[in-house]
Amino acid sequence: MDEIIHNIVLLPPPGFLGHLIPFIELAKKLVSQHNVTVTLLIIPNDHNNNNKSSKALLHNIPSSITPIFLPPVSTVDLPENTNAEMLLPIRIIRSLPSLRQTLSSLQTPASALVVDLFAPYAIDVAKEFKIPAYIFYVIAANELSLSMDLPRLDETCMTEYRDMPEPIRLPGGIVLGPEDLPDSMLERNSEVYKWMVDLCKKYLFADGIIVNSFLELESEAFQDLEQRLPESFSFTGMPPVYPVGPLIRTGPEAESDQGPEILKWLNDQPQKSVIYVSFGSGGTLSLEQITELALGLEMSGHKFLWVVRSPQENAAAAYLNTPENIMNDPLHYLPQGFLERTKNRGLVVALWAPQIQILGHGSTSGFLTHCGWNSILESAVFGVPLIAWPLCFEHKMNAVFLRDGLKAAIRVKGNENGVVESGHVSEVVKQLMEGEEGKIIRERMMDVKIAAGNALSQEGSSSKALAQVVQKWIS
Repeated sequence: MDEIIHNIVLLPPPGFLGHLIPFIELAKKLVSQHNVTVTLLIIPNDHNNNNKSSKALLHNIPSSITPIFLPPVSTVDLPENTNAEMLLPIRIIRSLPSLRQTLSSLQTPASALVVDLFAPYAIDVAKEFKIPAYIFYVIAANELSLSMDLPRLDETCMTEYRDMPEPIRLPGGIVLGPEDLPDSMLERNSEVYKWMVDLCKKYLFADGIIVNSFLELESEAFQDLEQRLPESFSFTGMPPVYPVGPLIRTGPEAESDQGPEILKWLNDQPQKSVIYVSFGSGGTLSLEQITELALGLEMSGHKFLWVVRSPQENAAAAYLNTPENIMNDPLHYLPQGFLERTKNRGLVVALWAPQIQILGHGSTSGFLTHCGWNSILESAVFGVPLIAWPLCFEHKMNAVFLRDGLKAAIRVKGNENGVVESGHVSEVVKQLMEGEEGKIIRERMMDVKIAAGNALSQEGSSSKALAQVVQKWIS
């Protein structure tokens, strides 16, 4: 009798490379450790650069992972002023007919459908095919905890959240003031906010939620999720939650002409001497902020490796679209003479750097980060202490967790206009690299590194959780 082959279908969102990476890593772990095949469905994005990047990420995946690009969907009928963030659910919803057709034509039928946190609309499709539907929540469990509270908050709060008399409190003693709320919660009349409330309601109809975090990192959040009974719905209970992380990028990173140059430069630096500065795959700064950051790094006197992008007033510009100047040489926007003055202790590169290799390098001593969840997990795996500089989305909330919950970061402060001034940049770099607070954070991150390794070990909490999920899919 032939052995039954189980095929797990994964559906990441269009255009978000920061979500696609953990989906690919989940797929790799499933096929290498759990004897299943994976079909990875890709929804094309309007922006060709993102589609090229998606194909590059898929270039070296195992043969037991089958990528399928769904047909592109048209958005030409939408008004020109359609919010860029709202294009995401529109593309996903318009791709559901293609999802149905693909599921019905798979040579090996799907045993389960795992969808991104932005794609719970696909849960109904899974029900049609009588297969379990799971959410892959690729960001923090604390954010999931807030998301599960959002429908109740929406019903009970009569004001804008920024005007609430009391802050929002999360597990682990995390207190969110109005300045730390996710961008989607700032305007309750906005399309984006209403969409987020609808998303959070749909999560309860999943058969389970997989989270790219680990029990030892967010123990209070996972305990809260396990115990909660949402009162704002017609039924009690919520799907079981499984921490399966940290799932960070493995294998070769994207090829680039500057990759070898960067690693050669790092090899030439003393051990634990370099502060790495990067705002993720899409975070952008204003021209004024780029200038202040450059001058602050120069004032600090420390060695630095900085990945810089062309300036934008919208911090999320490169995540949501491709601005006209985004591919310009960002080095042209640096202060006059900066590169010459810092050439003996700094390296500035445009747009991209091999982050995993940098964080794992012996010369790297700290990471000034935008607080994206992938970057946080990568820092955890390598035990790199952090300076938290959040820009958009839920990143400000992550910064609160890093500073107040995990106690593993120094957070920058902006002036009355929100600009982080050069003197403050210099101060926090010195604190992390040579101060007493930096020493404490460094020790804390080494503990986190050990915990991350333990979670992923054969008998670790994340390995056991993923095995438990797979057993549900194949039984």
